[in-house]
Amino acid sequence: MKLILTREVAGVGSPGDVVTVKDGFARNFLLPRGNAIAWSLGGEKQIQSIRRARSAREVRDIDHAKEIKAKLESATVVAKAKVGAKGALFGSVTDKDVASAIKAAVGLDIDRHSIKTAGHIKKVGNHDVKVALGHNIVAKITISVTPE
Repeated sequence: MKLILTREVAGVGSPGDVVTVKDGFARNFLLPRGNAIAWSLGGEKQIQSIRRARSAREVRDIDHAKEIKAKLESATVVAKAKVGAKGALFGSVTDKDVASAIKAAVGLDIDRHSIKTAGHIKKVGNHDVKVALGHNIVAKITISVTPE
C-alpha cells in the first residue's frame, strides 16, 4: 500500500516521504495512529506542506542543535495547569503542553514527539524534561508547573 508519512517512523521514513508498506502494517499501525495518510494523485500539495512544516521545525546541523540546546537550557519554562484544593493537578501536563510552554518561553517550535518526560507530570513544582534535538544532542530542561 502506498502512503504519505505525516510523522517520523523508525525504519520507514520521514514526514512527507511517499512509502510502500504492507497492507496490514498500514491498516493496523500507521493509519490509525495518524502516522500516515493514503497516497493519492492530489496528495502532492499535502506532501509539499508537510515538507515545509518539517523544514521549519528541523534542526539544520550540529551547530544549530547546540545553539538550540543552549537556548533551551538557559530559559525558564513555566507551564500553568488547573489545580485542586490539595495541590494535585486536574489531569496531567502533557508533551503538547510542554511544547507550547517552550514556545511561549523561547519562541521555538519543538515537536511534541521529541519531548521525553519521566512519566506523567501530575504535581505542581519543578520537573526534569529531555528534548531530543537530533544529531544525538539532548537538551535537559526544568519545567516549572504552576497553578492557573
